[in-house]
Amino acid sequence: MAKLALLSVSDKTGLVAFASTLVRTHGYQLLSTGGTAKLLAEQGLPVTEVSRHTGFPEIMDGRVKTLHPKIHGGLLCRRDKPEHLAAAERHGIPLIDLVVVNLYPFEATVAKSDVTFEDAIEHIDIGGPSMLRSAAKNHENVTVVCDPTDYDAVLAVLAVPTALSPLRRRLALKVFTRTAAYDKAISDYLAHQADEPDLEAMAGFPEVYTVSATKARMLHYGENPHQKAALYGRFFDCFEQLQGRELGYCNILDVTAAANLIGEFERPTVAILKHTNPCGVASSDTLAAAWEHAYATDTQAPFGGVLVINRTLDDEFYDLIRMNRWDIVICPDLTDNVRAKFAKKENTRVLIAREGQRVEAIREVRSVVGGFLVQDRDQHGFNRAGCKIVTRRQPTEAEWTSFAFAWRIVKHIKSNAIVYCGQERTLGIGAGQMSRVDSSRIAVWKAGEAGLDLHGACMASDALIPFADGLIAAAEAGATACIQTGGSVRDEEVIKAADERGMTMVFTGLRHFKH
Repeated sequence: MAKLALLSVSDKTGLVAFASTLVRTHGYQLLSTGGTAKLLAEQGLPVTEVSRHTGFPEIMDGRVKTLHPKIHGGLLCRRDKPEHLAAAERHGIPLIDLVVVNLYPFEATVAKSDVTFEDAIEHIDIGGPSMLRSAAKNHENVTVVCDPTDYDAVLAVLAVPTALSPLRRRLALKVFTRTAAYDKAISDYLAHQADEPDLEAMAGFPEVYTVSATKARMLHYGENPHQKAALYGRFFDCFEQLQGRELGYCNILDVTAAANLIGEFERPTVAILKHTNPCGVASSDTLAAAWEHAYATDTQAPFGGVLVINRTLDDEFYDLIRMNRWDIVICPDLTDNVRAKFAKKENTRVLIAREGQRVEAIREVRSVVGGFLVQDRDQHGFNRAGCKIVTRRQPTEAEWTSFAFAWRIVKHIKSNAIVYCGQERTLGIGAGQMSRVDSSRIAVWKAGEAGLDLHGACMASDALIPFADGLIAAAEAGATACIQTGGSVRDEEVIKAADERGMTMVFTGLRHFKH
């Protein structure tokens, strides 16, 4: 009995060569539909239209063509069950041994800015997933291919039948992974299009939460060389890498942290990061002034770090930063002349942050024992109206400016986080300590190392200050203003300490833990 292969694909990459080998080397007969059948026939390959095979025409603008017992019976029949084989013979159902299907490009369709709802609906594939699932369920008997990159592997094992079974199982897993991702893309799109959307589902917390993304690339390793890693999703839709070595796991974390931080600011801003923590940030009327203040915060840590700006990188700015060794430079654009200069620094990765893509993610997912955590991304900025002045001395307008700047920075520093700021510039940063006082001490020490004066500075704490000693340490360092969450059982003691030292302090009622 002739072996049957059913081919019906949207992505026709490599199909003709694959089908030719099936026919001429392995003796398969081809079944196909629509544009796939036309392509194969034009290339001189013998092919039977599915409508002729089933004896039933394509109807309803092609919506119904493969949903037929002769197709799904041929896919689902178990060869080890005599009753299945008898039923197939009784009803004239030829067995199908190989299926090649890839789906209508729904994800690419809805990603278009001008897509209509009707067009999106018409790109929901029904017959394709049905055939894939039928074949994958019966993978002990049927080889199923949903990805053109697997054609060579299939052809290789067809010549060595003993290797067919493990490949079939791997391909079946790939099918169910693909159809799950496809269904998730459809449900996400419909949730956002509904007249009365399911607010809980759109917030990202349905009863069943599915995480699905296509593998973008394998990475050389994870955080350390002994850890394997891969990147999934649309990262490279958000950034264009112009030069430098391929981004690694830690690089991608750094780029994400830098993009989220720079997205807080509209004025010309420069941020320098190391291991996802900012080590210097400043805003000013010009990038040059912002650079001077950001770099002055810490002149040692930036070596091999990440530089991100929110304006075009021109020759003037390049001349300011060129003597530093940067691992990654991120900007919205750069001049042709600067691009040529960077080309001589082969070890520097240069990335363009595409407009509107910097803070795309609205939720964060982290793995834990037995599952994963999902939360809204911390997108709360500074809200002056929401601040409560708790000291006798009222903040000056200059101090309100410092509050706004410091509060935007502190939420991007690992907890416990303390940052000392002047007028739209960082002066000292303490990150990730077990004690908040220790973070403050480190920030003061870093400011001293950099030769920066903390007198008149604003101190920001990512959470409440639990004891007066933290506030007193800030005052002794020279700080005259403090912004913190508030809510400690010892708030009155902390407020009293501030009043005794002539400080002004506001409570936000909002914390910015970053673990």
